[in-house]
Amino acid sequence: MAYLVLARKHRPKNFSEMVGQEHVVQALANALGTQRLHHAYLFTGTRGVGKTTVSRILAKSLNCQGPDGTGGITATPCGVCQACRDIDSGRFVDYTELDAASNRGVDEVQSLLEQAVYKPVQGRFKVFMIDEVHMLSNTAFNAMLKTLEEPPEYLKFVLATTDPQKVPVTVLSRCLQFNLRPMAPETILEHLTRVMATEAVPAEPQALRLLARAARGSMRDALSLTDQAIAYGNGELVEGGVRQMLGSVDRGHVFRLIDALARGDGKTVVEISEGLRRDGLSAASTLEEMTAVLQAMAVLQAVPARAAAAETGDSEAAETARLAAEMAPEETQLLYSLCLHGRAELGLAPDEYAALTMVLLRPLAFKPGDAQLAAGSAEKKTLNEPKRPPAAAVSAPVIAPSMPPAPAPAAEPPPWDEEEFAAAADVESPSAPPGPRLPVVDAPKARPAAPIDAQAPAKVQAMPLRVQGTAGQRDMPQAQHAASAPIEPSEEGDFWFATVTRMVAQELIGALARELALQSQLVGRDEDQWLLRIERESLGQAGSRDKLQGALAALGHSVKIAIEIGAVSDSPARRNKLAAEARQRAAEEAIHNDPLVQSMMRDFDARIVPGSLRPV
Repeated sequence: MAYLVLARKHRPKNFSEMVGQEHVVQALANALGTQRLHHAYLFTGTRGVGKTTVSRILAKSLNCQGPDGTGGITATPCGVCQACRDIDSGRFVDYTELDAASNRGVDEVQSLLEQAVYKPVQGRFKVFMIDEVHMLSNTAFNAMLKTLEEPPEYLKFVLATTDPQKVPVTVLSRCLQFNLRPMAPETILEHLTRVMATEAVPAEPQALRLLARAARGSMRDALSLTDQAIAYGNGELVEGGVRQMLGSVDRGHVFRLIDALARGDGKTVVEISEGLRRDGLSAASTLEEMTAVLQAMAVLQAVPARAAAAETGDSEAAETARLAAEMAPEETQLLYSLCLHGRAELGLAPDEYAALTMVLLRPLAFKPGDAQLAAGSAEKKTLNEPKRPPAAAVSAPVIAPSMPPAPAPAAEPPPWDEEEFAAAADVESPSAPPGPRLPVVDAPKARPAAPIDAQAPAKVQAMPLRVQGTAGQRDMPQAQHAASAPIEPSEEGDFWFATVTRMVAQELIGALARELALQSQLVGRDEDQWLLRIERESLGQAGSRDKLQGALAALGHSVKIAIEIGAVSDSPARRNKLAAEARQRAAEEAIHNDPLVQSMMRDFDARIVPGSLRPV
């Protein structure tokens, strides 16, 4: 007899044998027990979680005749009657399975629906099972809508899909939907242990645990990997062989890496990374295993009670609990995030092991060192800080204001004591962060107030000012100073401003030619040639000059334009800017002098938002 793979040999035959889908089993069992049967069922979930298995068990439950042939609808099919045996073997005439991935057209669906008009031949119900139903075409979905909504009483639809988002809403609304969840590694591990005991295959618990994790929630994948591991291990499951077959990294390397990162031992991290390179172990698998361990550590740190409930026989669980106690929770979260995002960086680097080393060393850059390391880093950070002069040499520069000096006061209060100022300048807050600090000066002690003479005029005392510096003023372009200076009207400037204004108003010039006219200064003119001065050479292109000459010719000035580069003191653009500034000032003065505005500012403490005033 040919060998039957484990995934088919150990397929559940009834609801009691199913694992990991208790919520679906309970709902279907209760419905079958109370005879509250729906006409269409939709089972969704990832691969290998039991969609087809549930469909076959449901078909057996609907058509089971019992060992003596007198049974009815039941949640516990006997498995020995003709209907149960035929459904298990796939030859029951009233149970039809359609693969929608290869039969997705309207013709295939129509041929299936043609059988719906005939009553069951052997069983109690006809059951149409359509697998991967989301692969059907839109016309095929439309063709089955009416029958799916009101099928004959002897017909049941069972639909299965791994992508329910692609199923039309009109189909979803006609079905009773059940979502089969991915199975937990612990559930898969328990089932694999029972299967290996039934098959009498010696298996190490750690080898089965690796297979359960590699299945990623799919029981069929777990059984298929177990078949492969049995063949690889020549009839037995050993941790080393299973790990080598899967290409997974030994958790021992992962634990040593996390322990070295917790201690800040970069040398050990690099040595382990080089060892992974020599052994040919996958860098992506290393980061994947690290994220799994760090996730378990984060759970233990958030819920300490889980550490006491961990399996005592599992050495990995004990090591995970130890690392969770040694590493701070914030470091665990940081390392988890770096490892998770580091997997995407492996394909970007020319060498994945170099990328792995960088990902592993990155947490050390964010990890605080010991006191000596902290002192060294603090010393490095202060290398570029300017040294403060001695306290006795601290002085504030006095800048003379541009206004006329105020009359000297009759009596000037005594200045601060220099020693007192120096002592106050060296006081630093112990809780202040490292880095450059400014001297903190305490307020002078209160002195007895001098008698105030009501007849004496108010005296203003000049105080020392501290300024940022004048480097920015020295670097300011001269054009900005010239733009703020007033313009001395001239005959050439007035003529050129009027000419440019006419050309712009009549739309004789545009774009670059208009900019040339606005930004230039008419230096001189005669009967056949005018000389313009510009500051930027890019404005004086030949095309712009030719267009400007054509516009002047349209106004009756048939002249040629010569251009020179130099400082411009009078241009139409500057005149327009000064006129706009004058209008803005007039508008602001009008608002500020308005009686209503002044009353609102006085009575309601109103304020004018700076920059909100615009001249009309």
